[in-house]
Amino acid sequence: MQTAPLILKMCAYEEGNVKRINHFLKVYGFAKTIGEGEGIPAALLDILETAAIVHDIGIKVSVEKYGSSSGPYQEKEGPAIAQEMLEELGYAPALIDRVCYLIAHHHTYDNIDGLDYQALVEADFLVNIFEDGMERPAIEKVRENIFKTKTGLEMLDGLFLRD
Repeated sequence: MQTAPLILKMCAYEEGNVKRINHFLKVYGFAKTIGEGEGIPAALLDILETAAIVHDIGIKVSVEKYGSSSGPYQEKEGPAIAQEMLEELGYAPALIDRVCYLIAHHHTYDNIDGLDYQALVEADFLVNIFEDGMERPAIEKVRENIFKTKTGLEMLDGLFLRD
């Protein structure tokens, strides 16, 4: 699947917000790596990669509407914006539905219901741990409570937990 048109559209949507653009590109890279490392089938990998690119699409509207980029606001506002963007780019309805579901739940960590969801959450954490300057005890707790994939655990340990 070609992701360049969506990445370019997201860059335009974020209007030069380098921090948010860098964030989604890093999440995309980690998600793709986790998905491929876990042997996710091509159709599910397409969903994962697409979701990684647009997972935080709700931040801009959340900040405008609520003055906050808090996860629940992102989950509330993001799906409709993503749906419109993905429809404009000609994505299949089934893929759009799952991507919107993932956006609506990517800060909700109970009831993770698929490898695409798990990989997206792990990829987002790998980026957020660094961007937020998370301390080792918190990282260890995230490892214990959130990470499940072999690839994600390997990346987490290599980046943050090996001395």
